[in-house]
Amino acid sequence: MMKAVIVQAKRTPLGKKNGMLREFHPHELAAPLLKHLAHSVEHQIDDVILGNVVGPGGNVARLSALEAELPLSVTGLTIDRQCSAGLEAIRIACYLVQAGAGRCYIAGGVESTSTSPFPSRAQFSPGKIGDPDMGIAAEYVAKKYHISRERQDEYALLSYQRSRAAQQKGIYEQEILALEHFSKDEELLKERNMEKLLKRASSTFIKENGTVTAANSCGIHDGASAALIMEESTAIKLGFQPVLRFIDSQVSGIHPFYPGIAPVSAISELLHRNQLEMEDIDLIEINEAFASKIVACSQELGIPYEKLNVHGGALTIGHPYGASGGVLVTRLFYEVQRRHGIKFVLAAIGSAGGIGVAMLFEVLK
Repeated sequence: MMKAVIVQAKRTPLGKKNGMLREFHPHELAAPLLKHLAHSVEHQIDDVILGNVVGPGGNVARLSALEAELPLSVTGLTIDRQCSAGLEAIRIACYLVQAGAGRCYIAGGVESTSTSPFPSRAQFSPGKIGDPDMGIAAEYVAKKYHISRERQDEYALLSYQRSRAAQQKGIYEQEILALEHFSKDEELLKERNMEKLLKRASSTFIKENGTVTAANSCGIHDGASAALIMEESTAIKLGFQPVLRFIDSQVSGIHPFYPGIAPVSAISELLHRNQLEMEDIDLIEINEAFASKIVACSQELGIPYEKLNVHGGALTIGHPYGASGGVLVTRLFYEVQRRHGIKFVLAAIGSAGGIGVAMLFEVLK
């Protein structure tokens, strides 16, 4: 079986909905990343796979590849698995390499919530089951797993502090490919008094005894992320240094009322199949759609915060739906290169409809 490795990864800065990236359509966000990652290997690329959730429809990956002036042979594949679409795109590319279907892929995701043509969200679940908005579902997770408002706010503050520190130390600069004159995440352009905001925030989704607020939830954002995935021996032959080797992945389905907890079953099955314990995993990135989700996943899986989202995440810099899975992998790609003695890392995400996706990587550098 062929071995799939990640040799490069980048993301754009993330902008608020109707914020600094509002003039960029999805293909205009993705194309600079594709062009950057494809440099010197344009004719080696078998395909581009991108997640996209809120439109505009059509094959965004193909449009982005053409905009990036990649060879016409790069057909492009666009997928939608809601918030896990970007991670799923990377997962598919890794399996294609493993199967020998190709040797070089660019995969990730892109989202422009600002230019989305859809006036409302898609349906996640049939009416006979119930189709709660994601904020309501976050409240359901908090209630079922006994996650208090205080614990959510504590984690949201920690995430903000970590994100702010990462930006100040230049850690995010490694991840980001500037778009025109935009080079920093919009949410971090000015400092916020997060402690005060958390205390003042009122329950957003359930007014009576609600615990999920705007301050302990992510914002809606625009952005793109992608990774260059290659067959290992091909990468080395072409002069690349493999950083992450794909080991295995798992997708899980649970009740649509609890999407935030879906990573738990995916991660648990993935670890079991590979005869690993949580103690064997050195770093974990789980998308921070809601603080209730992260606290619940940490609690149920026994993940110490010291290993989890070590430089913050979506609670501060935002959640550009289809791109967020790629942001997780990009974060891991750079973080493992700053550390020594790291062997295994995980990326996971839960998405609408009750779906969890998890990917396991071995660190090579």
